[in-house]
Parts: sequence; C-alpha cells; structure tokens
Amino acid sequence: MARVAVVTGGTRGIGRAISVSLKNAGYNVAANYGHDDKAAQEFAGETGIPVFKFDVSDFAACVEGVKAVEQQLGGPVEVLVNNAGITRDTTMQRMSFEQWNAVIQTNLSSCFNMSRAVIDGMRDRRFGRIVNIGSINGQAGQYGQVNYAAAKSGIHGFTKALAQEGASRGITVNAVAPGYVDTEMVRAVPKDVLEKIVARIPVGRLGKADDISRTVLFLVADEADFITGSTLSVNGGQHMY
Repeated sequence: MARVAVVTGGTRGIGRAISVSLKNAGYNVAANYGHDDKAAQEFAGETGIPVFKFDVSDFAACVEGVKAVEQQLGGPVEVLVNNAGITRDTTMQRMSFEQWNAVIQTNLSSCFNMSRAVIDGMRDRRFGRIVNIGSINGQAGQYGQVNYAAAKSGIHGFTKALAQEGASRGITVNAVAPGYVDTEMVRAVPKDVLEKIVARIPVGRLGKADDISRTVLFLVADEADFITGSTLSVNGGQHMY
C-alpha cells in the first residue's frame, strides 16, 4: 500500500512541485491549502491530487485536517512536509504585532501543529518522515524580514530537537533550506532587485521548484533512515557555512 503523504501549502509554488513529485514517485498525496479555492481546484483537476482546506496556524484545524486526510486516503499519514509559509515584509519600526504574529503562526507554529497531529501514530508504527521547509533567510537573516527570518530559523532548531526525539522510533526529521526559487513570490520582487539577487548566486540562476522537490523526495525515502536532524541547503551556493 502506498504511503500517505501530506504537503502543507501544497497546491502552489514549491509545495505544488513537492506534491506532484511525491505522487509521481508512488505516494498517496494530500495537498493542504489555506485560502485560494480557485487555484486549489485547478490544481486538483490538473494533477488528480486531492486537496484539503484548513488553517495550519490553528491546532484544532490541523488535528481535524489530518483525520480527514486519513479517512479519505484510507491510511495513516506517514510522510509530512511542512511547507506552508507567508511573508509580511517590513522593517521592525514599521512592523505591527499582527504582521509578526501571522508569520510566526503560519510558518513556525504550523510545524508544531501538524507534527503533533501525526507524531503519535508515527511512533506507534515506528516509521515516519517529516521534512520542514526552512529558508536561506532563516540561516543568514534578511533586511525587512525579522518575522520571516525568525520563523524559518526556528524551524531549523525545531527540526534538530524533534529529530532527537524520533530517532529511536524510526522517525526522521529533516529540513530543506531553499535559496531564491523562481516562484510567484520571488517573481513579485522588482526586476532590478532580482538582478542583484541573481548576481550573488554562484551558479548564476534562480532555483527551480523541482530542485527543492527532488531534495524532499531524497529525504522521505524509506532508505533515508540514517539521515535525520539535517538541514540541506539548496541555494546555488549563495550561503555556505
């Protein structure tokens, strides 16, 4: 029986690529989304991947969402990709608490909410794969993104701690830290700013969503059971440490 995989923020951008790659690799995939019903239905029609609407920043909604996925897909969630994320960029002196909190809740608390909803079952079955999508800006920081950088940096610590808890139970927990990837979010950056960003990437191009999805596929494989607590940077060499 195919393993059930859930991808949060799984209908657009990097999440879409991850969902499609998992399906093509034989996983039984559920794609979560938060708001855009039209885009989600188009995604479902194009890919045949079922979509589930719930707010990943809401703990109770995540618990119910996981139950709905398991009921509809006919098996327990064994693979979780915490990809959902938003930006509310501005400098600290202009940032409201609402802008701070929205990003922390959606980008970081969602990792707790979703992982908590699946961890008991993974421990009981002695198998689980959790991959959290961090960011180069969580590793290096970024002007105007104290909320986003804090949330993504938190993901890296969350990953290491949960990896230690899950290791004896066959659960691996890893993170992927993308650099600048050619998605809708990055394409919204002004052209002159984007040119400066690309100039700082040693390989000379933006990343592709498939660069990230291939990394996720590697980490969730049954054979990847000796890799846990790691953060894989996929950034074209822009940030190394």
